[in-house]
Amino acid sequence: MSVTVRSNSNIVFQCAFHVVWCPKYRRRVLGGRVAERLKQLIREVIEEKGAWLTALEVLPDQVHLLVEVDPQLGVHRLVKAVKGRTSRVLREEFPSLRSRLPTLWTNSYFVATTGGAPLAEVEEYVAQQKGR
Repeated sequence: MSVTVRSNSNIVFQCAFHVVWCPKYRRRVLGGRVAERLKQLIREVIEEKGAWLTALEVLPDQVHLLVEVDPQLGVHRLVKAVKGRTSRVLREEFPSLRSRLPTLWTNSYFVATTGGAPLAEVEEYVAQQKGR
């Protein structure tokens, strides 16, 4: 799979990012029903924001996304929206998360452009994280 050249009314762009973030204190809380609900919420936010999800892996202590983002939205605003909604909804739906953590996510995250690597290799890397 390759990064698609996309456009909006003002810009033609090709912007793909690998994004990784962790629960607070790197707690291993993202399993089972929590992980499935998290994936559903991430897909909803990405679709609402008009971005494109290429790959998604949820491990017990981290989340990996491969996502294409309109530069007018920006990767930071997308990640902020995803982390904000998922934290609020998951902590409402799974009270055990509230008792174990003061907040669900750390404030930080990792983001890298996929410009230097073929997208298929980055996709494969994201998929392999489950085996670690």
